[in-house]
Order: sequence, then structure tokens, then C-alpha cells
Amino acid sequence: MSGGGADFARRRGAARMAAVQALFQLEFSGRGADGVVREFLEHRIPDDEDLKDLDGVFFADLVTGAVAAQGDVDKAVAGVLAKNWKLDRLDATARAILRAGGYEVLRRLDVPAAATINEYVDIAHAFLDDAGAGFVNAALDALARKARPLEPRQARA
Repeated sequence: MSGGGADFARRRGAARMAAVQALFQLEFSGRGADGVVREFLEHRIPDDEDLKDLDGVFFADLVTGAVAAQGDVDKAVAGVLAKNWKLDRLDATARAILRAGGYEVLRRLDVPAAATINEYVDIAHAFLDDAGAGFVNAALDALARKARPLEPRQARA
């Protein structure tokens, strides 16, 4: 991968990490997506060394898109969970990861599903134990297989 490609991937990865954090915050704050996006872009991200160079447009799309499509995303994610699992039964962090990843798999068809899944599994490893990260991997993989049946299959970590 060229330096430009690595920079693009790093900026997108940081946007995904921040989006998960913003979606987690949204669940408990009662604020709207636009307000949380603005707060992150103006106050939180510039002070975070790991996030300060994120792709702001992609970040904003992930957060506002996941919130706007939350009903569809939640229904699709719930459709791939085991019968006895409900989305509201999951840890709030896992829900935020599945909502961001689910939105990207369902609505951001410009991004390969395998890349999306790998990114969110990496994020899951940052916040959850190995079993939680495995759960995220299995759920997003099942969602991608259902939502994008014609997309070429790639190895997924």
C-alpha cells in the first residue's frame, strides 16, 4: 500500500473509532447526532492524538447515517443474532460497534465489507474481550453475507 493509501486507511480507521465513541455517547446523552458530531469535531478530536487527523466527513457520515438508519440497521443486526439474543441485551459498546459497522455494511457500498468488518473487529478488540470481538466479527460477517451476497468473499479476521 502506498503512503497515500496508508494515510487514507489511517484517517478512515480513526473516523470509525471516533464514530463508535460518538454513538456510545449518543445512547446516553439524549442529544442529537449533529450536536455530538459538532462536539467531537470541535472539542474532543483535536485534543486526542490518535484521532486528530481523522476523516471528518467520513466520521460525520458514519454517526449521522447510523442514527438516521438506526431502525433498519438494528433490524438487520437483530436478524443475524442467535434467537435468544436481542440487541438491547448487548453491552452498549458492542451495540455502538454493531450500529456503526452495520450502517457501513448496509449503506456504504463503496467500502468493501471485508475491510469494514476487519476495522470494526479491531475496534472491538480495543473495547471488548476476545469473546466480544469474536461476537462482533460473527455478527458483521453474517450481516455482510446477507446484505451483499454477490460481493467477493475475502478472508475475514
